[in-house]
Amino acid sequence: MKQIYKITYPTGKIYIGKDTVGSYRYFGNPSIEVVNEDFKNLPDDIKKDYTVRKEILWESTECSNEELSQKEVELIKKYQSNNPEIGYNRWPKWVE
Repeated sequence: MKQIYKITYPTGKIYIGKDTVGSYRYFGNPSIEVVNEDFKNLPDDIKKDYTVRKEILWESTECSNEELSQKEVELIKKYQSNNPEIGYNRWPKWVE
């Protein structure tokens, strides 16, 4: 099962990613430096006890990897997760 998912961090920001095998425990690969920088601004109690939410936005058993990549970009743009104020995707480059 191929999937597009949305991860929501306690910072309020999101990350949209794809999974070619449908592993429900895969949480993507946002820039750890960028995420850590935002976590520094959270209160200590939240840094010590937080939840990360994963939502499956779209899935298919029949799409090609190319179609999966196209859908990922479509949803990154829809949710604006490439906007540094909203999310952790750094590609495609955000243009205001």
